[in-house]
Amino acid sequence: MADRNDDLPPLTILDSAALLDSVQEAFFAIDPEGVVRGFNRAAEELLGMTAAEVCGRRLDDTPFRPEYGDQPISAALGRLFSARPKRPVVRKLTVRHSDGRRLETRAAMSVVHGSAGPLACVFVTDLSSLAAAEDAVERHNAFLTALLDSLSVGVVACDDIGRVILVNREMRRVHNDPEDGPVPADVSVTHPKHLFDMDLNPVVWEQTPLMRAWRGERLAAEDVVIRVPGRRSRVFATTAQPITGRDGRRLGAVTVAHEITEQRHADRFRVCHREVEQALRRSTSIAEAAPAILRAVTGALGWPRAELFLIDEPSGSLRSVGGYSTTGTDTDGFFGHDPVRGRGITGRVWESGEALWVADISRSADLVTARERELVEICVRHGIRTVLAVPVRDGGIVLGVLTCYAVSPEVHEDLFTLLLDGIAAQIGVYVALRRAEELARQLTRSQNDFLDLVGHELRTPLTSITANATMLAEEATGLDDEQRQMLAVVARNTTVLQHIVDTLLDLAALDSGHHELHRAAIDLVTVVTEAVAAYRPRAVGTGVRLYADLPERLRADGDAVRLRQLVDDLLSNALKFSPAGGDVQVTLRAVDHLAELCIADNGIGTPEPERDEVFNRFYRAGNVRHQGIPGFGLGLARARTIVRLHGGEISLRQRRPTGTVVCVRLPALSRPGA
Repeated sequence: MADRNDDLPPLTILDSAALLDSVQEAFFAIDPEGVVRGFNRAAEELLGMTAAEVCGRRLDDTPFRPEYGDQPISAALGRLFSARPKRPVVRKLTVRHSDGRRLETRAAMSVVHGSAGPLACVFVTDLSSLAAAEDAVERHNAFLTALLDSLSVGVVACDDIGRVILVNREMRRVHNDPEDGPVPADVSVTHPKHLFDMDLNPVVWEQTPLMRAWRGERLAAEDVVIRVPGRRSRVFATTAQPITGRDGRRLGAVTVAHEITEQRHADRFRVCHREVEQALRRSTSIAEAAPAILRAVTGALGWPRAELFLIDEPSGSLRSVGGYSTTGTDTDGFFGHDPVRGRGITGRVWESGEALWVADISRSADLVTARERELVEICVRHGIRTVLAVPVRDGGIVLGVLTCYAVSPEVHEDLFTLLLDGIAAQIGVYVALRRAEELARQLTRSQNDFLDLVGHELRTPLTSITANATMLAEEATGLDDEQRQMLAVVARNTTVLQHIVDTLLDLAALDSGHHELHRAAIDLVTVVTEAVAAYRPRAVGTGVRLYADLPERLRADGDAVRLRQLVDDLLSNALKFSPAGGDVQVTLRAVDHLAELCIADNGIGTPEPERDEVFNRFYRAGNVRHQGIPGFGLGLARARTIVRLHGGEISLRQRRPTGTVVCVRLPALSRPGA
């Protein structure tokens, strides 16, 4: 037997109550009398009441009592039944929850005609939860905006089509954009004008970190230079990555830029220090090194011009020794001006010896003289804004000034000053060394000229005086005692002068290489023994005890005559400075294949700061000069020359409690007793 519903249309067999319960929106139906005829499960959940509590009651008497514009809904339903609109009418309704809360809702109302007559069908959407969600989103966006704007790093983000939707306050400041308000629509046009790579090549929008991340790249700490007209150049390390959803779909990209200008300046100046050092090492003069130095400095600063001034020693004036411009073009009289002491930026640094920073030369109130204003106009004509000048010093002495020029206002005064001070110190050391070398050459020439004078102008007269004094001494029978005494003084002093001249000429010949060593295998013990024996009578005569501690034998390769001369000079010094009752100790021994000869006295000693100086010609220690001990400062100088020619070394140290020890070390051919 066929089911009685088999002949009905398919939709007529649907259970309308079950259908409405499956709808996600709250629903209730009202007849023209205002009686609730339907109430679905979503409405029960929304309002916290059951269909049994609502259905069959007049709408105004139900617990949820809908209101339209603070009025009962019955009047609105009457108009709805009268109008019978073809499309749902959407209105905002206020309903009550079973716990007494008022809920804001959006209602879509329509009239449906059925077998039981017309019904007003109302579908209700809770706006309170939607409003809470929107409020939460608004609070989240406000919090996120405040967070991004409080960051000291720049942030830029784009959406899934590459449109910039976020630029935080710090990034707006960097690009000189308005700090508040919507994202500028032309960011993709204006920002690339400010972007450069580290070689200062422009970066187009498609190659910016943001667009590369939008295409799927991940960037970590890639350096970008931002140069906004009228502002200083800044370097940023940028990190960028794409933004994707859980399903892997691309949602956009974000870039974070952290300023590292000071760090990069420090990195460049470390390179600059090396380049300056190499330039100085390769050059024979500061003028030759100046172009490479200034090129390195301008490259490290990122500034277009620099000039180096040095004091000209003969005139005492400050002169330019080199200027450099990154353009490589004619500087139109920018370089080469002679500074006036105390005037202008360079002149003031010359006078004060202190670095000077002028942030904006066009607005400086200190540059007021006609000459200063002229130099300011030259700078302004070349677009110069910031000027930094630092002194080139050797200790407390100003040797010159290094002046650098920037075309944009700079703010890193302390950093740039510190970095340039380091470069100026390198130049100062170089200049001081070169001048010291030149002075040493002049002193050497003067000494050589003096030695030539002694050799040619004194030796011949001394020889004549000596010959005549000898002849007079041989005929002294006709002279009285006073005359013979005078003749003895002449002969004695002539001998002293002759000894000085001979020593000077001998030392000059050794230094110049005109006197060569006559090397042979010799026994150093024999050389030292003979010298000690020769000086023992003098020691006895002055009341000084002379001791010798020598091995049986100690062979060396050397010039026996010159080594004897060495020992004589050292013994002569030791006996001269030893007081009566003192002692002189001579020691010879082998130490690590070296022959070590030490001669110790207990005289007045040598001040520690002067122990190296006493080996120079004519130098005599201060305590010796003050006590009036005679001498000419030649013995130790010749001793050092002889030792060096033998490939050895000589040193001087203090003897405890008083006195001096002179030690000579020479290459030995064998150990004692070999």
